[in-house]
Amino acid sequence: MSQFAINLLFVGASFALYIGIAIWARAGSTKDFYVAGGGVHPVTNGMATAADWMSAASFISMAGLLAAGGYANSSFLMGWTGGYVILAMLLAPYLRKFGKFTVPDFIGDRFYSTTARTVAVACLIIASVTYVIGQMTGAGVAFSRFLEVSNTWGIWIAAIIVFLYAVFGGMKGITYTQVAQYVVLIIAYTIPAVFIAFQLTGNPIPMFGMFSTHNESGMPLLEKLSEVLVALGFQDYAADVDNKLNMVLFTLSLMVGTAGLPHVIIRFFTVPKVADARWSAGWALVFIALLYLTAPAVASMARLNLLTTIYPDAAGQVENYEEAMANPILYEDRPEWFRTWEDTGLIVFNDLNDDGRIQYFNEANPDFAETAAERGWEGSELSVNNDILVLANPEIANLPPWVIGLIAAGGIAAALSTAAGLLLAISSAISHDLIKKTINPGISEKGEMLAARISMAGAILLATYLGLNPPGFAAQVVALAFGIAGASLFPALMMGIFSKRVNDKGAIAGMLAGLISTLVYIFTYLGWFFIPGTNMLPNTPDSWILGVSPLSFGAIGAMINFAVAFAISNVTEAPPKEIQELVESVRYPKGAGGAVDH
Repeated sequence: MSQFAINLLFVGASFALYIGIAIWARAGSTKDFYVAGGGVHPVTNGMATAADWMSAASFISMAGLLAAGGYANSSFLMGWTGGYVILAMLLAPYLRKFGKFTVPDFIGDRFYSTTARTVAVACLIIASVTYVIGQMTGAGVAFSRFLEVSNTWGIWIAAIIVFLYAVFGGMKGITYTQVAQYVVLIIAYTIPAVFIAFQLTGNPIPMFGMFSTHNESGMPLLEKLSEVLVALGFQDYAADVDNKLNMVLFTLSLMVGTAGLPHVIIRFFTVPKVADARWSAGWALVFIALLYLTAPAVASMARLNLLTTIYPDAAGQVENYEEAMANPILYEDRPEWFRTWEDTGLIVFNDLNDDGRIQYFNEANPDFAETAAERGWEGSELSVNNDILVLANPEIANLPPWVIGLIAAGGIAAALSTAAGLLLAISSAISHDLIKKTINPGISEKGEMLAARISMAGAILLATYLGLNPPGFAAQVVALAFGIAGASLFPALMMGIFSKRVNDKGAIAGMLAGLISTLVYIFTYLGWFFIPGTNMLPNTPDSWILGVSPLSFGAIGAMINFAVAFAISNVTEAPPKEIQELVESVRYPKGAGGAVDH
């Protein structure tokens, strides 16, 4: 059986499973559509939450980022994990106790304002649409390779599949589909990692294999990787970062963004009790850890595999890298996996010096320019999209065809699971918060369901268009979404739960200040509404204000949000007494007394 047929079998079987589940769990009411009827078991919800949260950025891009940047890109790992802990500890149980369907529902009622609800809807849609671009981009990468179609067709296929199970199933269908998707993606991620770790180090546990001895060279694997990278003008894999402020802000931006993500928060509204929300959060963390502990190992091994494929002489114990690097692989001898990924356009070779060999090095490093010139290299001839490293890893390591088919299904499952959750968050905000609670309170349940499905279909079309024209690769786009959510929604949720003094005027002004300041900073460097060529400043460290990247500004936007909200609340009237009592009741069990000193 050909590799294409195997891929088709795995991917097709997973699609049939997802659509079958959606038909079985079809939403029959708005409660089913928004919160799966409110009766999801904590373990089930924890697994669905993990799938919802571990997007294409986690499955496809995160290891690619770590592989490309080493320690410098570990912020992604720390920020996303730390943010989930904040969400689980400080937000999920309290929001579940409040008992609403959506994030704007909480903000609208807590800040007793239709305007606050509408602003929250706008923030949610902007953050979720930005986030879903990354999922569609990731799905396009996976589909284009494994179904041997163009990237454009890959995105359209992803849109059709999501439409079939999300529009009809709602949260009920999505929940059980995401459980299946978690099983698929975690098996797909860990099995290749085990194979590759054993192949490279003899240790089958990837997180331990990363710190083990590289079989071919007899050196510690990370030390070997760093030596090869430095010999090609790249930064040492474990090198420190120069701009500590930007790294701290970026990590913080990802943390508050994770905690403010509406599609994850609404998952905690699906369980029966407040205690179940806490258990769901704990189980989700266990399920997430299985992938997040494996990702750094996958990253380092993928990078070493790629480099030693291009420079085979560098794989063993090498005393003189000058000689090893002078003999890169001939283009005509490139392995089969290289050829198949070239067909997708995600690997591009350009023979600048017409010697028929593949030169791959850091041409942006001025200190390496003299070495490159001495070797007759006129520039780096290979362009490799970061998003392919995890998906290509089994092929690079010559693993069995069924493993490649499995990771195809896993990569697609990761993208589709999060895309469905995001689209549901957008749909719920439009149909429930905008139409039902603001524009037409008298709408029937049947009319609200129709509005929800129509708005989800519209969101899918918009996401597809933006996926075809993304402002960056999957994890970069997702980082922007986290910044937007962190600057706008996270502070409003935190102040809504933990401050009785913040009122409607403060919350509205804070959300607008955080959102607008973050968007303006992002658009300044990435173009207005991400339209190419409309940026006012180049997106380079030299142009960033105080060295703060657009990806890192969400943390500053959140600080602006908090400051504006508290300042305006303190010079205007306090919230009504019933709202202050509501905040008190959400934070403390009714009738609980103070602690007694025995």
